Amino acid sequence: MPSVGVVIPAGGRGVRFGGRIPKQFQILGGLPILRTTVAIFHSLKEVSEVVVVVPPANVVSVSREMARAGLTKVAAVVPGGRERQGSVRNGLMSFKNRPDIVLVHDAVRPLVSPATIRQVIRSAQKGGAAVVGVRLQDTIKTEYPRGFYQKTLDRSNLWAVQTPQGFRYDVLLKAHQKANRDRFTGTDESSLVERLGIAVRIVEGDERNFKITTRRDLELAKILMKRRK
Repeated sequence: MPSVGVVIPAGGRGVRFGGRIPKQFQILGGLPILRTTVAIFHSLKEVSEVVVVVPPANVVSVSREMARAGLTKVAAVVPGGRERQGSVRNGLMSFKNRPDIVLVHDAVRPLVSPATIRQVIRSAQKGGAAVVGVRLQDTIKTEYPRGFYQKTLDRSNLWAVQTPQGFRYDVLLKAHQKANRDRFTGTDESSLVERLGIAVRIVEGDERNFKITTRRDLELAKILMKRRK
């Protein structure tokens, strides 16, 4: 069985919505969202280490929180960069033991299922790179000129990409090194890996694995969390 490490970027600067508390530290089900997300990966036997990347000002407090919660697979809590890409790169370099497979998962997707995580691990092990996605249900149009749509896209080939995204460690490290040399900033990890000419497999995910970015998202997550319990 390959060793699996997880990098959880939790906001380089601590993005907020509707208040002073960064969204990754908002309370969901009685616990901070970040702690809930880390606990999901900690519970999986496949995962050997977790690295959490947080704003520099939160490194000490989050380290203490992880220790108090008994999340012993958290190998390190490290400061993030100015952008997500730099934060993930910091996380990649912070494992105690370099894993065979590395997963990158948004801290504010606390409703990801263990089944989805395991599918990504298997697909990344087999092909080198895998992402979770859901098929788009809405009709998608491109705009040009501004205020007018140009054409309607074929949604049968369109996916909304989620996390975790999984890669062989050497593949993702090489992708980050190339992006750094080229001064390229991607929208996610798979966009960096694509530049190596490596095909990225899509694992069909779950719409409940959404990213909490607004107050409304948080309220919906609370409802779904109660149903899950």
